Amino acid sequence: MSTADHGVEATQPALSADNGVAHHPMTEKDQVIGQSEKALSVTPDGEEPNDEEMKSLRHTAENLPMSAWLVAIVELCERFTYYGMSGLFQNYVQRPFDGSQGRGALGMGHQGATGLTTFFQFWCYVTPILGAVIADQYLGKYKTIVLFCGVYLVGLLILVCTSIPAALANGAGLGGFIAAVLIIGLGTGGIKSNVAPLIADQYKRKKMAVKTTKKGERVIIDPALTIQRIYMIFYGAINVGSLSLLATPYMERDVGFWSAYLLCLCMFAAGTLVVICGRKYYVVRPPQGSVITDAFRALWIMVINRNMDAPKPTWQAENGGNRTNLPWDDHFIDELKRALVACRVFCFYPIYWVVYGQFSSNFVTQAGQMQGHGIPNDLMQNFDPISIIVFIPILETLVYPLLRRMHIPFRPISRISLGFIVASLAMMYAAIVQHLIYSAGPCYDSPLCDASVVDGTAQGNRIHIAIQTPAYMFIGISEIFASVSGLEYAYTKAPPSMKSFVQSMYLLTNAFGSALAEALTPAAYDPAIMWMFAGLAIASFSVGVIFFAIYRHLNAQEDAMNALDADDPDVPPPRRGEKKEEN
Repeated sequence: MSTADHGVEATQPALSADNGVAHHPMTEKDQVIGQSEKALSVTPDGEEPNDEEMKSLRHTAENLPMSAWLVAIVELCERFTYYGMSGLFQNYVQRPFDGSQGRGALGMGHQGATGLTTFFQFWCYVTPILGAVIADQYLGKYKTIVLFCGVYLVGLLILVCTSIPAALANGAGLGGFIAAVLIIGLGTGGIKSNVAPLIADQYKRKKMAVKTTKKGERVIIDPALTIQRIYMIFYGAINVGSLSLLATPYMERDVGFWSAYLLCLCMFAAGTLVVICGRKYYVVRPPQGSVITDAFRALWIMVINRNMDAPKPTWQAENGGNRTNLPWDDHFIDELKRALVACRVFCFYPIYWVVYGQFSSNFVTQAGQMQGHGIPNDLMQNFDPISIIVFIPILETLVYPLLRRMHIPFRPISRISLGFIVASLAMMYAAIVQHLIYSAGPCYDSPLCDASVVDGTAQGNRIHIAIQTPAYMFIGISEIFASVSGLEYAYTKAPPSMKSFVQSMYLLTNAFGSALAEALTPAAYDPAIMWMFAGLAIASFSVGVIFFAIYRHLNAQEDAMNALDADDPDVPPPRRGEKKEEN
């Protein structure tokens, strides 16, 4: 057969084997295109995408419901109070009341101040466990937040009353400060473990859905991306609130600590009113009975049987187990196993929190060792939230959508690892700044020595305080990746009945970080602190690399783990001891 004949034959219609009807043969490429077009045409808006659409259509997030914005406002007020108050603690505790080193109160020195402020951070991140147990098992998130708002207000009132000059002059400062931070730490812990899951509870979609935009583009609404957006906005609200440090350092310097603490008290009272007055707008989930107790019982069964599936009723039945009246089902154990994955990921976070905690303690002291040119040393902390407020919109509106359009996944594990590495840059830069301080006069490696005293007040070495700015900015950028992703991971991997408890486990890593920082307090002196900064830089970078190497496989499992609750109703069915949902 000639080449021409072959070409003619290739264009002839082929007969079907069943009815003899002539059909033109389809190439493999035509078949794929046809299948793709068919697949894309069968899913109407509002329904779940098929496999082909999952691969080809762009994933996008939804807008937040109004109730989520109300929760964000509440968190803004609480963080305004927390940072505006605690950002002054280093000076309040370190400097003496006589004003010889600038405005102060307790005069306990650098190490004493670092020790007490680090303890406060530790306490604030241990107490969320109590708030989580009360919320998940007894009162629910909303009522628990209201309860601990009252506790918080009592602590703030004590702090204000014992920081007025008359109280400090009569020796009430130290006792009042300790009582206040214990009560405030209890209040903020009860709020923190519940407000983060409460804001995500306001969003009800659990399954992906196809949607046609106003421009005619077919996209996939992805609940996981919406949860990511919720926590980006939530974290943005946190850092808008923390800009209280733009005001409170000047109030400290020009009026007194009591005025700054009073401002914080008033702002928190306003946030509490928003919580109470906005009650009817919130999606409120009821407590889930004995869920925390049941979870620990299930974990104990896993341990003694050395099998993750041992607490399942089906496993007990199939393996002759003697536990036949278990108060949970197999699905609860699958959820618990997923939560354990999240808790395992959190194990590396204490190193990150050691680095993060430097910005409100040793960075403040470092700023005080430089020439301020009228800028209070504790004002520099504002560059942390400012960098977050600037970079969150850039990431959310430009970088992340661009990555999604290019089908480049940027999963939580990758973001967390990057956060650790960026945090290491902050420590490296801080070590460089400390070296520059020690290289400048008049005191060199003994800042604030007698040679620097002018008009009765010690001055810093001859280096401008603004040079510290990049250290705070690196810390802020690292938070967007590490801290925001941690909040997101804690929510999405927690069982519906244990959102607050898993959130408290994430927050507990901050307490462990504070404990590690407490152990480093003996190194917080000149000139050893420069080497402490360098050591933290190496540790944070190394942990970031190790973290990614160990957990990168979880990126591939992200959608499957997030879909575990997709077939559940908005509120899980009551188990033993549970109540029905309250609207």
